Amino acid sequence: MSTRPSSSVALLVVAAFNALSAIGGGIGLIATNGMGAPVSWLDGTAFDSYLVPGLVLLVVVGGTQLLALVLQWRRHRLALVASAVAGFGIVIWIHVEVALLPGYSFLQTLYFATGLLQLALVLLQLGLLSPAQVRRG
Repeated sequence: MSTRPSSSVALLVVAAFNALSAIGGGIGLIATNGMGAPVSWLDGTAFDSYLVPGLVLLVVVGGTQLLALVLQWRRHRLALVASAVAGFGIVIWIHVEVALLPGYSFLQTLYFATGLLQLALVLLQLGLLSPAQVRRG
C-alpha cells in the first residue's frame, strides 16, 4: 500500500477536525438553542431560534466536511472536489455568521483559518500551489 503525501494527511486531519466541530456545533445549537449565545442575537435575521442554523451547520457544513473526509480517506477521484466544496462551505458559513451576529468569538477566526487551510491543501494536492509559495506567504 502506498503512503500518503503529507499534504494529503493534513487534508484528512483538517476535514476530520472541521467535520467533528460542525457536527458537534450543530447538535449543540439545536439541543441548547444557541450554546449560550442569546436568542436576541438573531433579531433582524430570518431566524427566531438556533434550530435552522444548527441544522445547516450539522447537515450542510458538517455533512460536506464528512463527505470530503470519507472520499479523501478512500482516495476517491472526487475527493479534492469535495474538499474544496467543504472548505468554501465553512468559509461561507463564517462570513454569514460574522455578518449576521453581533458577537465575536475566536472560534470564528479559527474556523475561517481551517477553511482557508483546507483550500490551500487542495491547491497543493492539485499542484497549483507549491510548499515554497506557502512558506513565502
